[in-house]
Amino acid sequence: MEHIEHAQLLDTQGLYCPEPVMMLHGVVRKMAPGEVVKIIASDPSTERDIPKFCNFLGHPLLQQQQEGDLYFYWVQKKKPA
Repeated sequence: MEHIEHAQLLDTQGLYCPEPVMMLHGVVRKMAPGEVVKIIASDPSTERDIPKFCNFLGHPLLQQQQEGDLYFYWVQKKKPA
């Protein structure tokens, strides 16, 4: 796994969708374009919901991985067109 620098960390362990995605939406809204947020989640449905969030809103999903019962995502806020 390559190291990806992130400006924000969002720990959603113990929360169930849609709460992690709603929290991600709030964090991304406050970030500068190009900044990266690392998300830690324990809900397996984030494997579906976070990529859908990124695809729908155009934010690049730089990486995702699973380690044991935890899921990690690195999402970059899209840059203005």
